Amino acid sequence: MAVSVSAPVLPLCFHQSGEQSSRLAYIQQKRLSPGRNSRSSIGFGAEKVRKSRVRAPVCRAVPPLLFKDLDADDFRHPLDKQNTLLLRAIPGLNEFGKALLGSATEQIMLLENIGTSVLVSKNQLSDLHGLLVEAAEILNIEAPDLYVRQSPVPNAYTLAISGKKPFIVVHTSLIELLTRQELQAVLAHELGHLKCDHGVWLTFANILTLGAYTVPAFGQMIARTLEEQMLRWLRSAELTCDRAALLVAQDPKVVVSVLMKLAGGCPSIADQLNVDAFLEQARSYDKASSSPLGWYIRNAQTSQLSHPLPVLRAREVDEWSRSLEYRSLLKRANRISTLENV
Repeated sequence: MAVSVSAPVLPLCFHQSGEQSSRLAYIQQKRLSPGRNSRSSIGFGAEKVRKSRVRAPVCRAVPPLLFKDLDADDFRHPLDKQNTLLLRAIPGLNEFGKALLGSATEQIMLLENIGTSVLVSKNQLSDLHGLLVEAAEILNIEAPDLYVRQSPVPNAYTLAISGKKPFIVVHTSLIELLTRQELQAVLAHELGHLKCDHGVWLTFANILTLGAYTVPAFGQMIARTLEEQMLRWLRSAELTCDRAALLVAQDPKVVVSVLMKLAGGCPSIADQLNVDAFLEQARSYDKASSSPLGWYIRNAQTSQLSHPLPVLRAREVDEWSRSLEYRSLLKRANRISTLENV
């Protein structure tokens, strides 16, 4: 969202260790066009940022709040709680899932991602690694592995395989589309899946839905029975993880901006998009779908989706950011210790 100011805001850059960056940085939210200044780290942040920089975090006006005692149920969406209980109550679901989640399937999924992606570390895409580590610290969770994968489809996903360290995969087109703050919000969203133990459920859901159709008769019957409930759970889990993104971004407009760009953004127009206009669009959608016919169309539009509509997710984030529940979490949080030697 474009904001008119009389002079550039010069926030301090706070690193994981709480150290101040050696210089003040005015981080431009406008994305660099592809191919320009190829030396900038993964295309984010200020132009002419040095690659030698260690753990370049999101630049904030103040150090971020850390949720040292954060529990998943502190931010879990009510629909997530409800639909998780419904899934766990289905007789035979775990047993059927174990039959589909064999070691061969897990190994295929693991090797597919390792063999076709770049593993992020301190020595490989260190800026991106810093964003992940900071987000994990804020949410009080161990940072998983992170891979970057070449793809024209903006996407990120999490896989948790039994006995293996979970990992997040981010597509290159998503990196090109988002600012540093927005990208960290996406990573926080994926960390939310792990914080809430969604990771195994997500992997299970994908394999169950796809694999059950390959089993004659019985498998098809189960798949038809589970499909609606599984998709309903997936949609509610996404609402929970949008809250995790907000806890890390600590600015609802950052999270809403991600959703807006996923709905209709591209690098060439990203700096022209307006968060407030998108939230107004979300409110107009609610109004248009409030009639009996609108309600029916809305349900038909979303019943087969794995994710809620972007406008609905944006509205949920905006509403939760103004809730007493969110404010109480912020009051419980601890801010990173003040800068030393300044």
